Amino acid sequence: MEHRPRPRQRAAGWDELARNEFAADHLEPLPLGVLVAATAGWMGYMIQQSLQNALGRAGVERTVVTLITQTLCDAGDAELRTPTKPIGHALDPARRARLEALGVPVKEDKPGKWRRLAPSPRPLAIVERTMVQSLVAGGYIVIACGGGGPPVYNDPALRLEGIDAVADKDRVAAILGRDIGAEVLLILTDVDAVYRGWGTPARQAIGRLSLADADQLLAGGELGTGSMRPKVEAAADFVRAGGERAVIAELAQGLAALRGDAGTTITKETG
Repeated sequence: MEHRPRPRQRAAGWDELARNEFAADHLEPLPLGVLVAATAGWMGYMIQQSLQNALGRAGVERTVVTLITQTLCDAGDAELRTPTKPIGHALDPARRARLEALGVPVKEDKPGKWRRLAPSPRPLAIVERTMVQSLVAGGYIVIACGGGGPPVYNDPALRLEGIDAVADKDRVAAILGRDIGAEVLLILTDVDAVYRGWGTPARQAIGRLSLADADQLLAGGELGTGSMRPKVEAAADFVRAGGERAVIAELAQGLAALRGDAGTTITKETG
């Protein structure tokens, strides 16, 4: 019988990066884009199988399919020249020193917690979007854009070429939702809602935001540059592009958040 450990939220995707670094003395390291594709494959397989089993137990006959999608980016994106996105597990002193010796940028993400930095160009489109659209229209449940999808750019001679970078998965999800005409974008994370005054004694969970309120929150700099900012940006972009609502919530509260009983819901208008 095959036994698989349950993936840890967020951290699981970076196991491939850690394996890549640990094996660097023996094997040629793989580019980030290839690692993203590999992660999208094995995590997609596990999610696909779990959904198939759950649907079967519920007596629902639906087909689930995992698709490795590529995320189109601009080769001239300034982010490619100045990596700013923390990725991977926290680095111990030896791994940090090794990466710095190799010229890999690292940053103290939290006090005493160092992580490597990667380029994160803004996603423009999903290369396989028409395939996703066709599968969804045919009634399939599609798992796509895993890990944000491996970033690619259009080379004038070679056409699609990979980029050694990581695309933001929340922004990519918003683009996919727009392209397939989704009514709702549900972003699940490890925080139960968007907060005002996060990290202060006066922090306050936000239950609902209008698009104007979300834009004001982003413009005010209250979200800083942390991981919640791209989630709110993606949610606002999805609603701006025609989505009915976007919801940001903790993983365990996903269903309650869809009902409006948890998380933060962003709509075009208040109420």
